Amino acid sequence: MLKVIPISFLALSLFTVTFAVNLQAPLYDAYAAESNVGATAVTIAFAAYVGGLMPTLLLLGGLSDRFGRRLPIALALILGTTATALLVQAPSWISLVIARFMLGIGTGLATTAGTAYMTEILGADRAKNAALIVTSATSLGFGGGALATGISLGLQGHTLVPASYIALFVAAPVLAIIALTLPRIDKSRPVSLLRLPVFPCGTWVFGAAMALAWSTTGMTIAVVPLELAANDFGGWAGLVIFLAIFVGFLCQPIARRMTNGRALALGFLLIPLGFLVLLAGVWMKVLAFVLFGTCITSAASYGFTYLASLAEVSLRAPDDRARATAGLFVYAYFGFSLPVIASGALADMFDLQSAMVVFAIAQITVTAVIVLVWNRRPEPSAAAINAG
Repeated sequence: MLKVIPISFLALSLFTVTFAVNLQAPLYDAYAAESNVGATAVTIAFAAYVGGLMPTLLLLGGLSDRFGRRLPIALALILGTTATALLVQAPSWISLVIARFMLGIGTGLATTAGTAYMTEILGADRAKNAALIVTSATSLGFGGGALATGISLGLQGHTLVPASYIALFVAAPVLAIIALTLPRIDKSRPVSLLRLPVFPCGTWVFGAAMALAWSTTGMTIAVVPLELAANDFGGWAGLVIFLAIFVGFLCQPIARRMTNGRALALGFLLIPLGFLVLLAGVWMKVLAFVLFGTCITSAASYGFTYLASLAEVSLRAPDDRARATAGLFVYAYFGFSLPVIASGALADMFDLQSAMVVFAIAQITVTAVIVLVWNRRPEPSAAAINAG
């Protein structure tokens, strides 16, 4: 079988798994209204995704090493379908929490197995190309689901069964079957299913950058749409979520031409800059600023930081890529969830804008501290480590 066939189906499967993750995001306010809950409850439901994902990363690192890469990817596709079906059958805040939890498990299974599988298909000498394909597929998926639902709602009017959901119900089961028929390249290893993530030497700053970048993305996906809805811009939520990820995808070819360290440094610059522009747009109720700021944060999060970090940990752990990827996502999803929940609580205590201002101050402070520590403790490159 030509490499292009398994590569294409693997990329499409990873896209579909992540497509399901934010598919319901433009309907957060509708599910909250069904259960009469506030901003804190919405952010808790959003972060329930991490509640499913983190135990998967922490405790099931050996699944794909023991049973192969294909099974976790197929399971992730089925979990995404089941979670979305639950929202159709019983639309409510409780269903949203359960669905997000299931989607987190699926993402944890698919991203670790998929990154390792893609590298094995292409070969270890093309690890950065493999990382680019994985980050491109998942970036398009994370953003495409929200956009698809936003477009569906625009065409159909208000509905809790948008056409985007139907598309997932058709595509995901078919891809799950195809995933199980892809060629097996890895060799099974008699390892325990309960294998903790690994954190390769010298990658702490890439993990910290992912936490910082994805905390900003989490705010954009979970909190900004609530503010848009409050200002009668609710119809733009799907586009904002799409831009929060898609622009990063467009920047990945540029990041690929840079060293991982330089791409990371650019990410550190763009993360606070973008959120400040976004915050100015929210404060002045200027939609163009919100969209432009979202684009800048996207370039940082899903463009330069994501690709550089994934490529770096893959290079530094050639014999343990699945667990090293899990370790990177431990950083990322702590950042993705905890600041969002804290901001939701602040929003209920004060208001959404105040919560966003507090987040911006914390974000700038943490960025400055990480960069100062990084500059004082330069790390050797992955190439140097491998050469040694």
